[in-house]
Amino acid sequence: MHRGILTPVGLAGTDTPADSNDAAAEEKCDYNLKLLIEGHPTMPRIQTTEDRRLEEACIRKKHWKRWGPYLSERQWGTVREDYSPGGTAWEFFPHDHARSRAYRWGEDGIGGISDRHQMMCFGLALWNGRDSILKERLFGLTGNQGNHGEDVKEYYFYLDSTPTHSYMRMLYKYPQAAYPYEILVEESRRRGRGQPEFELLDTGVFSQNRYFDLFVEYAKANVEDMLIRITAVNRGPEAAALHILPQLWFRNTWSWGKDLRRPLARKGTSVPGSACVELQHWQYGKRWLLCAGQPELLFTENETNNSRLFGGKNRSPYVKDAFHEYLIYGNKAAVNPDQMGTKMSAYYPLQLDPGQSITLKLRLTDLEPLGGMNTGAGMVGGVVSPGTQERAEGVPATNDFDAGFEGLFATRQKEAEEFYATRIPKELSNDAKAVMRQSFSGMLWSKQFYHYDVRTWLEGDPAGPKPPDSRWEGRNKDWTHLYNDDIISMPDKWEYPWYAAWDLAFHCIPLALVDPDFAKEQLILLSREWYMHPNGQLPAYEWAFGDVNPPVHAWAAWRVYKIERRVRGVADRGFLEKVFHKLLLNFTWWVNRKDPDGANIFQGGFLGLDNIGVFDRSAPLPTGGHLEQSDGTSWMGMYCLNMLAIALELAKEDPAYEDVASKFFEHFVYIARAINDFGAGGQSLWDDADGFYYDVLKLPNGEEHFLKIRSMVGLIPLFAVETLEPEIVDRLPGFKRRMQWFIDNHPDVPEHIEMTQRSARGVRRLLSLVNRKQLKRVLGRMLDETEFFSPYGVRALSRYHKYHPYEVHVNGNMNRVDYEPAESATGVFGGNSNWRGPIWFPVNYLLVESLQKFHHYYGEDFKVECPAHSRAESDLWQVAAEISRRLIHIFLRDSSGRRPVAGGTELFQSDPHWRDLILFYEYFHGDNGAGLGASHQTGWTGLVAKLIEQSGV
Repeated sequence: MHRGILTPVGLAGTDTPADSNDAAAEEKCDYNLKLLIEGHPTMPRIQTTEDRRLEEACIRKKHWKRWGPYLSERQWGTVREDYSPGGTAWEFFPHDHARSRAYRWGEDGIGGISDRHQMMCFGLALWNGRDSILKERLFGLTGNQGNHGEDVKEYYFYLDSTPTHSYMRMLYKYPQAAYPYEILVEESRRRGRGQPEFELLDTGVFSQNRYFDLFVEYAKANVEDMLIRITAVNRGPEAAALHILPQLWFRNTWSWGKDLRRPLARKGTSVPGSACVELQHWQYGKRWLLCAGQPELLFTENETNNSRLFGGKNRSPYVKDAFHEYLIYGNKAAVNPDQMGTKMSAYYPLQLDPGQSITLKLRLTDLEPLGGMNTGAGMVGGVVSPGTQERAEGVPATNDFDAGFEGLFATRQKEAEEFYATRIPKELSNDAKAVMRQSFSGMLWSKQFYHYDVRTWLEGDPAGPKPPDSRWEGRNKDWTHLYNDDIISMPDKWEYPWYAAWDLAFHCIPLALVDPDFAKEQLILLSREWYMHPNGQLPAYEWAFGDVNPPVHAWAAWRVYKIERRVRGVADRGFLEKVFHKLLLNFTWWVNRKDPDGANIFQGGFLGLDNIGVFDRSAPLPTGGHLEQSDGTSWMGMYCLNMLAIALELAKEDPAYEDVASKFFEHFVYIARAINDFGAGGQSLWDDADGFYYDVLKLPNGEEHFLKIRSMVGLIPLFAVETLEPEIVDRLPGFKRRMQWFIDNHPDVPEHIEMTQRSARGVRRLLSLVNRKQLKRVLGRMLDETEFFSPYGVRALSRYHKYHPYEVHVNGNMNRVDYEPAESATGVFGGNSNWRGPIWFPVNYLLVESLQKFHHYYGEDFKVECPAHSRAESDLWQVAAEISRRLIHIFLRDSSGRRPVAGGTELFQSDPHWRDLILFYEYFHGDNGAGLGASHQTGWTGLVAKLIEQSGV
C-alpha cells in the first residue's frame, strides 16, 4: 500500500502532549511562548504586504474588503426574488426575464465586483455578433429543466485572489458560435434521470477552438481605487468579432417605495486618452469610472421593461435591457442621449485575428480624474483632488494606463505570490501547489452579498402589488426575524447562490488558513440574533430555513480556533467564548426539538444527506411512526464532544466553565449508551450481526426494524471521538471530581469511556460512541473496496447495494435504494445531488480527522487491514493518510497525465488551454472520481486545500 505522509501540524484536532511544566509557562508574559510550552506550535510567519492589509482590515484602519467579488452569478430563480403564491421560484423569475427585470434583493453578472452592500456593481457583458441576447450573466438550466436538477451551462474559472481581493483573476470561455440556449433546454428535457447531463461542450460550439478566452483581472491601488484589466484572446482558426461592454450599475433600491433616493451615473470630463463616467451615490459620494481608449458610453436605467414582460407601461423610456436592444437590434433610441442613468456601459467593438489578444483597461476610483493626473515628467504622488485623499506613492496617475497601470498589476501579482508562499508548503509538487492555489481562489471568489429581509419579503413593498396571503402559510413564514445583509461564503454562486448552514461550517476550515478573521466572522454571523431563530435553531438555507442541517458549527469553531492559533501563534479566546454562548442555545434547541422521547436518540430529517434513505427523511413516513436516526444521534454525540472540548479550553482561565464541561461529558455518555443500548431494553442502533450502525424504523404498533442500508449514516458514529488528556483534567479540579463521581456511580460507563492508557501524567480517557471492537468491525466494511473504499475516497453508500439493492414495500409501492455512483436516478430533493454512491469531501474529511483522533489514543498497536482483505496492516494514522491521498488524487495528474476529476472530457485532459483549469465539484463518481453536481462548489470541496497542506503531497 502506498503510504501518504501526514505532517503532525494541525491535523487531528488533538494537541501534542507537553512534557514541560505548565507553571513555567504561566510565569511568562509572552503568550506565544505559553502556547509553545503547552504543546501548540506556532508557525513562523513572514509578514507579507497582504498580511498587513488583513490586519488593517481587521482593526478597521483601512477597509480593504469593502470591494470584492460579491456579485452573484445568478439572482434570477432564487427564493428572494419569488413572489408567486405557490413558491415556484424558478418559474416566477426565469432567465428570460433577467435582462429586462430589475432585481429586488441583489444583482448578478460575469466576473463582477461590488461594494460590500452592493450599491455599485461592475461586470462584463459580451456579444459575438451571433447570440440572440447580450451575454450579461451565466446561463443554466432550472431545477425543473435539467434531467438532474439545476445546472450552469458555461465554462468559467477562478484563477487567483488574495483574501483582501487586492488582486483577482478569473477566466470566462465565450463561444464564437451562437450560444445554444434552446438546444441545451430541449436535449436536457429529452434525457431521463438515468442519462448523463447534456453539457455545453456536447453541443459542439467549442469545436476547432472557436471561442474567446476572456481574462478579467482586478488590482487595488487603494481601498477605493480599483484597476481593471480585461484581456480577450481569439483561440480559433479565423478572425472573429467580439463586442465587449464593461458595465457599471447601481442596485435598484429606489423602485420599491421605501427609499426614493436615486444614484446617478453620467458622462464626465474626460482625462486624455480615456472616457470618464462620474458616479454619484448617497452612501459613497463621488466615484469615477475611467475607460481607456475613449469607447462609446451608453446609459440607461436599471428599471424593469414592463412593456416587454407584462404588456404594461414603463416608468422611463430607458430600461434595463437597453444595451441588448441597442447592440443586437440597432435600436439607438433605447439608450439615453443625455448620457446619464443608473446603468452604463463602455462599448468596445473588436475584431480579433487568430491567436490575437487585446487588452482593455478601466479604473474605478475615488480620485478626481483631472486632479489625479500626472502633468509633468517625473511627477510622483502628492496630488490632492477635491474631496479625496492624497494619491499615495506607487499609485498610478489617473491618466496613466501604461507603465504605472501595468506596474501596479505586477506589484499586486508579486504580493499575491509572496502571500501564498507563506500558506502553501514549498515542498509540494507544482501540480499540488496549483490545485491548492485554485481552491483558495475559488473559495475567495465565492463570497457574495446576500440580502434577504423575510418580513418585508412576505409583506411586499409599498410600491409593488400586495403578495398573496397564502405566502404567510408558505415558505419561511416562521422566520420573520431574519434580516440578512452581509458578505457570506456561498457553496456555489450559480447553482447555490444562498448560504447553507453546514456547508458554511466546512468552508471556514480552509478559509482559516488564509483569512482566519473572515472564517470567524462567518461562524459568528449565523449565530447572531438576526440569523438564529429565537428558539435557537440555525437557518438551514433559503428554500426552507426551518430544515435541519447537521450540527457542525461547534466543530468548525473549535477547528478554526486551533488553526488560527497555529497559523498566527495567538489564540482568540474571545471568539471561542462568544460562539460557545450562542451554541448553547442551539444545542438546547436540538435536545428539545429532535429528541421527542427524551431517550437521547435523535431525529432530524434529511440532515444534509438528501436522498440517502429509502424514504424521504424530511417527510412523514409512508409507514407511519418515525425514524431513530443513527446519523442524527451521532451528530449530537459529536456536538457534545465539541462543546466539551471548547468548555475545557475556556475553563483553563475561567473555572465557571467546568460545570458546563461536566454537563456535556455526562450528556455524551447518555447518548453513547442510547445508541448502543447494551441490553437496556430498547432497540440499539448497532446491529451486532452485521457489525454496522443503521437507522431504526419505529412503527405505530411498537414494532422496531433496522433499515439495513449500508451508507454514510452508519459511518457517522465514528465522528464522535475525543481524548481527555490528564494534564487538562488535572488543571480543572471541579470537572475532575464531578467526572470521577459520575464514573463511580454509573457502572456501565466503561462501555463508553476507555481508560486503559496510563502515562507519567496520569490516565488518558477516550470518549467515543464506537468502542474498540466495534471500530474494528466498522472499519472492516469501510475499508473494503467492494463496499465503501473507492480508489478516490470513501463512498456515501456501499457498492454492496449494486448487486443487493435495499427494498421496502409499503402500501403497494416499492421504495428502493441502489448503488448509484454518479448522478441520482431519483427526484428526491430535486434530484440534483446524490448520496447513494458518490464521494463527498465534507464527510470524508471528518473520517480522516476521526481516524487521526483514534490513532492519537490507540497508537501504533491498533492496526487494521487497509484495504480490507489485503493482508497489509496499517495503523489508523496510516489509514487516514491513505484516505487523504485518494481524495487529493482526484485533482492531481496521474502517471498518464490525466486528472480523474475531469473524467472523460478530453479537452480538460489534453488541451493546453484547458488542462490546468480545475473545477471543484460538489461530489465525485464513486468508481472513477469524475466531478459531478455543482461544478463550482469550491465551498466544502475546498477542504482539499487543507488535506494537501497537512499531507505534504
